[in-house]
Amino acid sequence: MIHEVDEALRRLLTESGLEASGVDVVFDAPTRDWAARRTAPTVCVFLYDLREDAVRRGSGTEEVYDEEGHLVARRSPPRWFHLTYLVTAWAGRPQDEHRLLSQVLAGLAAADTLPARLLTGSLAELGLTVALDTAGTGLDAPEAADVWSALGGELKASLGVRVRAPLAGVTRAVAPPVTEGLVVRSAQRVDGSAQRVDGSARDGEGGGTAPGRRLRYTETGDPGAEGFAAPRDRGPAPARRRRGERRP
Repeated sequence: MIHEVDEALRRLLTESGLEASGVDVVFDAPTRDWAARRTAPTVCVFLYDLREDAVRRGSGTEEVYDEEGHLVARRSPPRWFHLTYLVTAWAGRPQDEHRLLSQVLAGLAAADTLPARLLTGSLAELGLTVALDTAGTGLDAPEAADVWSALGGELKASLGVRVRAPLAGVTRAVAPPVTEGLVVRSAQRVDGSAQRVDGSARDGEGGGTAPGRRLRYTETGDPGAEGFAAPRDRGPAPARRRRGERRP
């Protein structure tokens, strides 16, 4: 999920005109060594904090059905996480950096959510809203000054960007519906030995056979040439009941 948020942010910044201006968008840590190696105008989007939104944690499971309406899996609800980024602009002069940072601010502040067309992978499959908060107040994350101190770099102008994104739940497949009948084969003990219904003896010598028994289907007339144990077509899926609805 994290790399999918990165890609959505990169696409959003690219649409704001950075690519046409020849500006690189990277997700590296803006350390002192990294800054010394930079050679082109760059926007750095550094992820420095990740924590779960426990208030939005759900419970229970969601049923997953196939195209024919049969239950095929159960999935736990998604869990939501806050991803906090430090966005900085790097150029030859402070004036150029401020102009570049202003362009980034305009592109990010225009959107309260990451557009669905920019989402990929699990974010696109879930179809849930991915919230975007740019330079908001009260970000529950370390202060920018503390981040710069940990990186060993000098404090400079930056934007705090927080994304609230879902992490897909765990999907567990369920057993497929039964489409074949069951055959019950019994064995009898003759002279202290177990005898199978096909006439072959086990646990010693013995004689005599016992007929097998087949489970009967209700309201079934002719079982066909292969008997009641033959594979049968899977019928239509039963109508789903709403929660709290009683069976007729």
